Amino acid sequence: MTFPVVGMVGGGQLARMTHEAGIPLGIRFKLLSDTPQDSAAQVVSDVVVGDYRDLDTLREFARGCDVITFDHEHVPTEHLRALEADGIPVRPGPDALVHAQDKGVMRAKLMEIGVPCPRHRIVRDPADVAAFAAEGDGFPVVLKTVRGGYDGKGVWVVDSAEEAAEPFRAGVPVLAEEKVDFVRELAANVVRSPHGQAVAYPVVESRQVNGVCDTVIAPAPGLDEELALRAEEMALGIAKELGVVGHLAVELFQTRDGRVLVNELAMRPHNSGHWSMDGAITSQFANHVRAVLDLPLGDPRPRAPWTVMVNVLGGDYPDMYSAYLHCMARDPQLKIHMYGKDVKPGRKVGHVNTYGADLDDVLERARHAAGYLRGTITE
Repeated sequence: MTFPVVGMVGGGQLARMTHEAGIPLGIRFKLLSDTPQDSAAQVVSDVVVGDYRDLDTLREFARGCDVITFDHEHVPTEHLRALEADGIPVRPGPDALVHAQDKGVMRAKLMEIGVPCPRHRIVRDPADVAAFAAEGDGFPVVLKTVRGGYDGKGVWVVDSAEEAAEPFRAGVPVLAEEKVDFVRELAANVVRSPHGQAVAYPVVESRQVNGVCDTVIAPAPGLDEELALRAEEMALGIAKELGVVGHLAVELFQTRDGRVLVNELAMRPHNSGHWSMDGAITSQFANHVRAVLDLPLGDPRPRAPWTVMVNVLGGDYPDMYSAYLHCMARDPQLKIHMYGKDVKPGRKVGHVNTYGADLDDVLERARHAAGYLRGTITE
């Protein structure tokens, strides 16, 4: 029997964990990585080092692959169309992926299909930003470059037209959005296969620090059951309307008046779904592999009442391995996932998962482990 080869464009930690999920199934991976030192390049046996922005490189990489998928959204849309024209299955396809690549396209499509979003429009210059602010409740206003932003990069909160000049220096269109008065951030994660089967994970709460995801709680505590169901149905509807194949993360604002608004879309495994590696019957990574190969999807239900994921960020303490003794002895149920990255201040180098029946206990265990690994907790 010949097992399929999944071509993964991008060598980061998402590719590393997706590859890990494919190993028990005998799925082979081929990786297009920026460098041999990238997170996934350290563990995948078949690695091509090259530039994903070069069409010839992509075409050569695709030889021998049964399907192409991604750990980021930055491959040029026209290159993906060229691969499809060559007969290579691309999942998610360019018609879907463009909605995660371009925030302006995403907002226009979501409004067209009736999905609630913050007030927004494309702005031309700082004076246009001031006009946008005056059309609503005034400053502050959120500005986003329509392409290329992630983890808080490419996003500005400005309090005046004078502060609005920086985003326009990138030379790409800028999207202005109202600054939503929200209670908290949520995420609805779903997976959809080519033949239309889809599953939804429990809606989670995502807590950010300095624009970077810090903590994810699954399921979101205290979330009204009707609102949770509405968020799951919204995410499943978006996946269907956009023709998504694979994992879709829908990042949401929960507003003070009881609504949910879509903030961002990601068409790949996502930080808000890392809890599922240990907390769900089938992880987001395993279901993404199944989806891109059009295999039946796995059960997304949680294994425990609560699962908490906390990101491990680099600090001033580079020797994280020496912290394992303390962390593992203190909490034998702790799950540590490291990405093989050099430790740099503020850089995501891993995450920890904890689970159990008492949320306060699960939160404390995860925060302690992540803090001890980083060096901010020493006892």
